[in-house]
Amino acid sequence: MNLVYEILASLAYGAVGMVLMVLGYLLVDLLTPGRLHTLIWRNRNRNAAVLVATNMLGVAVIVSTAIYVSEGHFVPGAAASAAYGTVGLLLMGVAFLVIDLLTPGKLGELVTDDQPHPAVWVNSAAHLALALVLAAAIS
Repeated sequence: MNLVYEILASLAYGAVGMVLMVLGYLLVDLLTPGRLHTLIWRNRNRNAAVLVATNMLGVAVIVSTAIYVSEGHFVPGAAASAAYGTVGLLLMGVAFLVIDLLTPGKLGELVTDDQPHPAVWVNSAAHLALALVLAAAIS
């Protein structure tokens, strides 16, 4: 019976993580001009792919930390994963906007540029850094 409970809990945690990653994808899509689907899969845009990938990695860091610190308590762990994941996405969105305000040009346009741009790496690093800070705050 314990194995069934653990499998169901794992599926639920996975569902929370996937929902948050989809929300992260939609957030990046909202903050950048054009459609991410077209930019990444049709145009093979590296800038957009790097930003979305680091956003998803950031969400994974936050969610996995919330699960880890829940110490096997499923309901609090799932709630914390959803709550902290949402906070992380909000912080990543704010970081995108702040970096856009403090730097020359429009970050959204740089993300859609065909040529790799260092500003995307800076923003991606900010996403991962925020995720690590939030993960440390959770534990």
